[in-house]
Amino acid sequence: MKKLINTPELMLAESLGGFAAAHADIVSLGAEHQFVRRRELQSGKVALISGGGSGHEPLHAGFVGRGMLDAACPGQVFTSPTPDQMVAAVEAVETGSGCLFIVKNYEGDVMNFQMAAELAGKEVATVVTDDDVAVEKSTWSTGRRGVAGTLIVEKIVGAAAELGRTLSQLKTLGDTVNRQTRSMGVALTSCTVPAAGKPTFTLGDDEMELGVGIHGEPGRRRVKLASADAIAQEMVGAIVKDLAPSPGADALLLVNGFGGTPAMELYLMVNSALRVLREKGVRVSRFLTGNYVTSLEMAGCSITVSLLDDALRNLWDAPVHTVALRWGV
Repeated sequence: MKKLINTPELMLAESLGGFAAAHADIVSLGAEHQFVRRRELQSGKVALISGGGSGHEPLHAGFVGRGMLDAACPGQVFTSPTPDQMVAAVEAVETGSGCLFIVKNYEGDVMNFQMAAELAGKEVATVVTDDDVAVEKSTWSTGRRGVAGTLIVEKIVGAAAELGRTLSQLKTLGDTVNRQTRSMGVALTSCTVPAAGKPTFTLGDDEMELGVGIHGEPGRRRVKLASADAIAQEMVGAIVKDLAPSPGADALLLVNGFGGTPAMELYLMVNSALRVLREKGVRVSRFLTGNYVTSLEMAGCSITVSLLDDALRNLWDAPVHTVALRWGV
């Protein structure tokens, strides 16, 4: 295993220390590294809090800031944060209008955020993201997994929170965006969890894993490596079949890298996915391309399609200033 680390045990704390120092104008680090919080809070706004296992950076800490999250709780690599982390985050960023938890659909995350909601002593609502069409159930989750579509929920709901929407309005909005968002991924290599010291799974030089999860969980099937066009055809086909958009529907296309794929290949996948979407009658008016919901150093990508209307498009376009997303400011 070759990684830039001192010890696996200290990796998260030392990484968070560097992150907070490098972006001190946007974020600050909570006591005992329990959470990353927005440096400047907006009083009276509903607080948005998310989190999950580390190893998916910039999710979630990279989306803390104006127009998105107020706090993010990082667990150890691929391990859910604990309820006391979320409770501490609520105490730090809730300013009187309640909190909305945005939680990926993994068993540990859902359970721990639910416990935190019961312990927080504040008004808390929860949006659970489950955008992965690859599998209905896995050992990590009950039902569909929450993957890259989570950042779309965080961005759109974050913009609405900045405008002063109520907790119930934000909960409804988050559930709506989640229902209109679908994703699927493909892995070309495995990732290596530092504490394990060896790859999570093994792929042959001529193999790929279709429908892989962001922790390296198995997908739909392992197949021979195919062209980018063929990969896009299968993944976008599965997404569109599940979404069932109306003819001429407008959408956001997110091509997300898993950490080990060059930008040149990601943009090539944008080209392939866009061609398939146009063939299926879906118009793409918004794009996001890059490494946003990663799986350590895994090579591969996911494709996410999120249906838009005028209101959702305006919220996506609204100003945002975080470490990983910045526009309109």
